[in-house]
Amino acid sequence: MTNISIDINADLGEFDEALASGTDFELMRYITSANIACGGHAGNEQTMRQTLAAARKLNVAVGAHPGYPDRANFGRVESPLSPMEIQASVIQQIAALAKIAESLDMRLVHVKPHGALYHAANTKREVALAIGRAVKAIDPELVMVGQAGSPVLQVWHSMGLRFAAEAFADRAYEPDGTLRKRTLSGALLDKPERAAQQAVDIAVRHRVIASDGSELAIEANTICIHSDTPGSVAIAREVNQRLKAAGVLLQGLS
Repeated sequence: MTNISIDINADLGEFDEALASGTDFELMRYITSANIACGGHAGNEQTMRQTLAAARKLNVAVGAHPGYPDRANFGRVESPLSPMEIQASVIQQIAALAKIAESLDMRLVHVKPHGALYHAANTKREVALAIGRAVKAIDPELVMVGQAGSPVLQVWHSMGLRFAAEAFADRAYEPDGTLRKRTLSGALLDKPERAAQQAVDIAVRHRVIASDGSELAIEANTICIHSDTPGSVAIAREVNQRLKAAGVLLQGLS
């Protein structure tokens, strides 16, 4: 047995059909933290309430998943918003989710930016600072989730914020440690066995095999499974079971 613990997170509340079909609820059975879309790239009051209630029922930690307010592109295209505009939008999104959580006697634990906002924070200090200022304005105890090895974590640490380093079970890595672009072949690890092996490698070996076969060192506190990856429920189930079989304790962010 190991003495390793790790969180499994997923982005939820993004699609009405996933909530209606029960897919989000099924996926939530195998994760320990839910990142809930809160009105930017996706989500509305009803989806936020439904997702929060499901998380409470399954004892899953909850956090905000703010993105660029660009539903047409699902927040996956970088926006020309100024740092002040980013800060205002992120405050608005987190506050909307926090208000509903409070009405359900729940509290938010973390914040994970979505899509293009997440990646912009990795490379642009002013974006990382804007997000950090927004979180401090809402609740400075919230845990910031950012990509393992990215400068964004140091930016947030320098602001006195708590953070969790994130790695990905269902996305391929390039040799430089960046995620393989979704437009390229092999970007998604949509076979449950492959995603689960990558999750175990990350949690236990602190390694990931890059697209060219080389090994990358990686230190992560949380592993993401994307809810919109085909077969996400099967992937999450396999990741959950394989990590437990490897002696890893699954534990939500706190």
